[in-house]
Amino acid sequence: MSISIRVYVFIGLIVVLLSLWYLALPQPLFKAPLSTVVWSKENKLLGARVAQDGQWRFPASNRVPEKFKQSILYFEDEYFKYHPGFNPISMVKAFWHNLNHDSKRGGSTLTQQVIRLSRQNQSRTYTEKLIELFLATRIEVEFSKDDILNFYASYAPFGGNVVGLETAAWRYFNRPAKDLSWSQSAALAVLPNAPSLVFPGKNENILKAKRNRLLKKLVENKVIDTNTYQLALLEDLPGKAYDLPNITPHLTEWLRQNHQESQVKTNIDFKLQQQVNTLVEQHLTLWKSNQVYNAAVIIADIKTGQVLAYTGNSTSSESPFYYVDMIKSPRSTGSLLKPILYASMLDDGELLPEQLVKDTPARFDNYVPQNFTKDFQGAVHADVFIQKSLNVPAVRLLKSYGIDRFINKLQKLGLNHIDKSADHYGLPLILGGAESSLWELTSMYTHLAKTLKNAEHNQNTTPFENLKLIASQNPQKTDENNLTNILSPASIYLSFEAMSGLERPGLDAGWKAFANSRKIAWKTGTSYGFKDAWSIGMNQDYLVGVWVGNADGNGRPNLLGVNAAAPLMFSVFENMPSTKTWFAKPMADMKTLEVCAQTGYIKSLNCPIAKSIDIPKTQLKLKPCPFHKIVNLNADKTYQVRSSCQDLPNKITSSWFVLPPIMAYYYKKNHPEYQDLPPLHPKCQSSNASQFALIYPKANQDIILPKTFDETVSEVIFKAAYDENKTLYWHIDDEFMGTTQYFHDMQFQPEAGEHILTLVNEDGQQLQRRFRLSYTETH
Repeated sequence: MSISIRVYVFIGLIVVLLSLWYLALPQPLFKAPLSTVVWSKENKLLGARVAQDGQWRFPASNRVPEKFKQSILYFEDEYFKYHPGFNPISMVKAFWHNLNHDSKRGGSTLTQQVIRLSRQNQSRTYTEKLIELFLATRIEVEFSKDDILNFYASYAPFGGNVVGLETAAWRYFNRPAKDLSWSQSAALAVLPNAPSLVFPGKNENILKAKRNRLLKKLVENKVIDTNTYQLALLEDLPGKAYDLPNITPHLTEWLRQNHQESQVKTNIDFKLQQQVNTLVEQHLTLWKSNQVYNAAVIIADIKTGQVLAYTGNSTSSESPFYYVDMIKSPRSTGSLLKPILYASMLDDGELLPEQLVKDTPARFDNYVPQNFTKDFQGAVHADVFIQKSLNVPAVRLLKSYGIDRFINKLQKLGLNHIDKSADHYGLPLILGGAESSLWELTSMYTHLAKTLKNAEHNQNTTPFENLKLIASQNPQKTDENNLTNILSPASIYLSFEAMSGLERPGLDAGWKAFANSRKIAWKTGTSYGFKDAWSIGMNQDYLVGVWVGNADGNGRPNLLGVNAAAPLMFSVFENMPSTKTWFAKPMADMKTLEVCAQTGYIKSLNCPIAKSIDIPKTQLKLKPCPFHKIVNLNADKTYQVRSSCQDLPNKITSSWFVLPPIMAYYYKKNHPEYQDLPPLHPKCQSSNASQFALIYPKANQDIILPKTFDETVSEVIFKAAYDENKTLYWHIDDEFMGTTQYFHDMQFQPEAGEHILTLVNEDGQQLQRRFRLSYTETH
């Protein structure tokens, strides 16, 4: 073989070896699964979850703290900064030692140890040492010395299932690695060399001796001074591992399951989160006597949409189902959608802010809604129906607005759990007949508040966005073809104004006074069967959402939004920064309208007193006030008169507030100032009004019903005579019992005792009858 061929073969071998050397380094260097680690916006640890292989292995840090860096270099590899990945002198010394002694000594550099860690600690043979040496030179070319040291600090074992410096710092000293003292750093630096040293109550003398020798080396090399050295010797060694912080357990678990990144920095305010956790536990302590065990709170910054606190449930493992994240769990919405319907109808010109709406007994096929109090107002201003959370007016308004339209609006506002047809939900939708989550509901109300806030800065549109949990979360993409507000700032403002006047029975004096001192728009909700208590409130800067109940759906007496959820919400607001400003009125989005002062309708010619109000700029679809009528009266206004009346001088004309009879029947119970129209003067001809009569029972009748041995009793069948095409409204002791049409028979089973039966027809005429009911036993 000629010399030239040998040269080419040699060069070829060199090229092959260099290629193998270059390609030998695996990419990525480490493939081990990582723990999910969640941080607050201040970079404080909120919680972590173990990696899939059962190891506590935090993601790699950006840099190694200086104290640990100096400690590990003086303990493991003093010439780390100078060698090319291996240290020939150390290797020779180790080889000679191992030939002449029974004990084994390693000569690996930190770079070689990184390679060994990346190869999952293969058997320590000379062949493996050669591979490590080969790859160590390659890693020195690929990465900087700081990167290599960071690899070591992130993947070195520290005893048990603790991997990496950051994990060890939290597990053994309950603090981040950057806050470790010289003593703590030295103790951790000697552990990867023999990680089995750390066991509670075991090997403490060996570990202490190794740490102290390292500290002495540091003081001898003037890395630390004598005082620091003496103090470091007095510090305790790591013992039993600390539990990792678990400030946001439900958020941490949700991020583990749904977020790709292992290390997550959130928008959570650490101090506020701790305060909310404490308030939730204190609140549940009060409710445990009623067997209510679960609660959730979320706080959002309205301007940014960032989540500042996320308490998904009780943090106490003693609470049943404490592990269920109730912020993300769909539940019956109760009354929380009523303000959205109110704002939607304002926005579409189908309702005015203080317009009278009907609140009387109603039946929609087989559905008979009831107010919480089982009573009726007759007529109530629209904003007051929000404040009193009346159910029957809400159902009537939803029927008028349209269920399909309303569902479409809710879906645009992010209520994705409401995903079925109008036929599926029906009219109970507005009273909690659909499910949504605290996350969706607070996202919706935060969006409305943000829309209103942006209007102050002349931002015409605010696309819907969900709340932001993660600090690096990018804004959602918006549809350029649909840049219109879902609800106008004007309708939102009027809705918030109505909500800020909310007052419900049973208010505690303390937090009611707080509500008056800081203006807050808030709404409570209670689901059917007392299973869910809600309260959502907001001021100009923050939104607080609260749910209280049992995660398993077990309802409890008196579990109402107003007394179970609202007090917790106001307690949270007390811990928030004080703000006395309120949303600016969006005048650019409003117009002025003259309305009837008494009814809130568009002013008609018959309205005696008018006032000006601001409403959304929209095309109104309403008629003028229908409740003020011009009537002819005698001089002292005690009778109505007509042109056919004879010999009645001094007739006068007057505007009179006249509600339909069934509305008037209930309205005047709460409004003693209401005056019925005077009767027609006896000298005037009257029209033939429909007559009705009670057939059974007779006046003051004693009704005796038999009671069988098993306590079963029969129902009483009451009968009335009336036009079959008209409706009768039945009441016992002023409690509405139902309506009849066509056949005017009604079955009741009252308690024994005296009762008053009242019938009201569509013209407001009434019949009342007293009766007594008793039961006799039969055998």
